[in-house]
Amino acid sequence: MVDPALALTVSVQQAMGAAFGREYAGADPVVRPANKKQTTADLQVNAAMALAKQVGRPPREVAQAILDHLDDDGLIAAAEIAGPGFINVTLSTDWIARHTSDMLASDRLGVEAVEHPERIPVDYSSPNVAKEMHVGHLRTTVVGDSLVRTLEFLGHEVFRQNHVGDWGTPFGMLIEHLLEAGEDSDEARLLEDDPNEFYQHANAKFKAAEGDSANDFDDRARRRVTLLQGGDADTMRHWDALMERSKAYFNKVYAELDVTLTDDDLSGESQYNDELAEICDDLEARGIARIDNGALCVFLDGFVGRDDQPLPLIIRKSDGGYGYATTDIATVRHYSRDLLADRAVYVVGATQNLHFRMAWAAADKAGYIRPETTPIHVQIGNVLGKDSKLLRTRSGDSMKLQYFVDQALERAATVVAESRPDLPEDVRATIAQQVGIGALKYADLSVAHDSEYIFDLDRMLALTGNTGPYLQYATARIRSILGRADAVDPSGPIVLTEPAERALALRLLDFGAVVHQVGETLQPHRLAAYLFDLAQHFTAFYEQCPVLKAEDAVVRSSRLALCALTEKVLVRGLSLLGIQAPDQM
Repeated sequence: MVDPALALTVSVQQAMGAAFGREYAGADPVVRPANKKQTTADLQVNAAMALAKQVGRPPREVAQAILDHLDDDGLIAAAEIAGPGFINVTLSTDWIARHTSDMLASDRLGVEAVEHPERIPVDYSSPNVAKEMHVGHLRTTVVGDSLVRTLEFLGHEVFRQNHVGDWGTPFGMLIEHLLEAGEDSDEARLLEDDPNEFYQHANAKFKAAEGDSANDFDDRARRRVTLLQGGDADTMRHWDALMERSKAYFNKVYAELDVTLTDDDLSGESQYNDELAEICDDLEARGIARIDNGALCVFLDGFVGRDDQPLPLIIRKSDGGYGYATTDIATVRHYSRDLLADRAVYVVGATQNLHFRMAWAAADKAGYIRPETTPIHVQIGNVLGKDSKLLRTRSGDSMKLQYFVDQALERAATVVAESRPDLPEDVRATIAQQVGIGALKYADLSVAHDSEYIFDLDRMLALTGNTGPYLQYATARIRSILGRADAVDPSGPIVLTEPAERALALRLLDFGAVVHQVGETLQPHRLAAYLFDLAQHFTAFYEQCPVLKAEDAVVRSSRLALCALTEKVLVRGLSLLGIQAPDQM
């Protein structure tokens, strides 16, 4: 990975060791972009002031000693001391050009795989069987899928975990309703097209039967739950039929969103059903859990309610049933002990943070989590309407995910039809699909995952500003430039003579560092911000530096190489976000 800031950090560390002794070589100098309002330098080093306290010398004197011992291997064109002891560094243009050329020749665009790959289960999407995915699932699905793409690209071993809700008391009435309707009926097909409708019909039957001695649907539903929990073969067959219909629905949504989840990634609550009683017995026998008001609870230090009373983590309800806490304890145990996770990543709504912290604390207290495993909650914020309130239907329910997808695709089709009426209808349809889904995803991924954002299709689909279509258009524009270059080979070498060329090349070299940063912080919005900034750098370059009309053949080839590298970085970066780049727009 060619990272100018990292390369400078290493050089400064070596200089610190040479100037003041090897014990200072391991210090971590802060290297950051220089303030362009105050200097024309590229990077600023803050190392002298902290080191000055250790060696008992003035900061500017320490900074000068670092400069005197700096062996930069052609990295630095100029360096000067600024202020109380900062070091402003201007990088060598030849160094930038050489490494940018190397980046263009690299299949991975200079992004090295991590030195120490981790095993990382990523728990995301997590819809419920026989229920339609809603707006909350949009964000967990999109953010989670971007993270797994990025982590895999970096060389980590990723385990996609789609923790679907596929177990519990409602499945008694769902199975009975499926049996009455027929597994091949139109009603059953609602599970693939409108699962909420199927669920509501089953629920209405159950409620209508309660208190009606002539209607035993509710009794049959309760008996079916018992049979299901007991592993009755016939009941399990019907449960499988229910699951198959629901999987067809999930896969249809994932295909439309271009999400990489498959049936092999399903990791439902049912997977842990046989472990729940054993977990409860173990925690109770070891004194970690105790009975409180008929329920088996774990009380943990540091978790108190508004009344300053200890908060209970209920792992077995008073009626003998199990809740999410028990399943999540079993899940983190599986991730740690069976999958040998280094990081266990949960891409779930922010409102579940307390629940997860308590479940993980209980599992850790029981010794279910290996010291090598770190559970991480990637908290997902809400999607708001233009009134800055939670998006809800008139009945107060969460908006369906399909509504947002349909709206985005419909609006994108209109935009593409208006902007490119010259294209064949099938080509416009493909572009509209890519643009609509790209706009939907980018609106989500361009903000911090724990932040709220406003769903505004007009802004999302704009070809200007920080939007998915803007980046897709920038990519298509570069492809058009390269297509008009005829027989000129855009492989360089890259020669930088103009400030805009140099600025673009330097920003291109940041790509690897940004991707690694996303892998470490699990914050895909950092990559989105980088791609937007890169596109802006390219626009400035293209406006100031003629490419196809460059009079000098060497300069023309170099600038085409910069175009080609920018296109490759934009395409690869968008793909890590889960966004396709149309060939034309």
